[in-house]
Amino acid sequence: MLSLPAAADPAAFIRAHTAPAPVPLCPDIMLWQATEITPIWHATADWLEQNGVPPPFWAFPWAGGQAVARLIADQPSLVAGKRVVDFAAGSGLVAIAAMKAGAARVTALDIDPFAGAATALNASLNGVTIQVLTADLIGQPMPATDILLAGDVCYERPFAEAALRWFRDLTRAGITVLVGDPGRAYLPAQGLDKVATYSVPTTRELEDRDVRVTDVWRVPRTDP
Repeated sequence: MLSLPAAADPAAFIRAHTAPAPVPLCPDIMLWQATEITPIWHATADWLEQNGVPPPFWAFPWAGGQAVARLIADQPSLVAGKRVVDFAAGSGLVAIAAMKAGAARVTALDIDPFAGAATALNASLNGVTIQVLTADLIGQPMPATDILLAGDVCYERPFAEAALRWFRDLTRAGITVLVGDPGRAYLPAQGLDKVATYSVPTTRELEDRDVRVTDVWRVPRTDP
């Protein structure tokens, strides 16, 4: 039942309203997720707003993040021994995949404190340690970072444009940037290098089909 006060304790809210389940494309990773049997699945936007809960992007393994996580599992050398940032981390799926692949350190970055709480719970569920940072760092330098990973960040024009500008700045600073995207509206039509393609199982509660063909792109280093 949707009754627990949300703002008081995000971690308690997540545990009460989601359930651990495997990620379809990365079944060795478990996440606290919304499913047909969990209360958050049935929550309305009005209920979430009234209870102080931002849209629960952290409650689902989105296609772009699943593709990045699968790529890391398939090619662990991309992150092994490196300092990794999972941008717009949501559930922390990509951050967890990076730690499991041998990253030296992973920071999960998101502006939503519920995402931070979900990432911490999911890291514990998978037996890894992740630094959680709740902040808006778009446009800021990222010192002590070797690679930044992002999934599904091109769903809204202003956010996508700001993120891509920042990604290009980061590549000029020597940081590798990989972006997972299932064909969102505001992915740039050109200027990215395709790294891999996956067919990602999804749900019609989130998407308009049961499988999303999802690409992982590398942001190339360009001159200012």
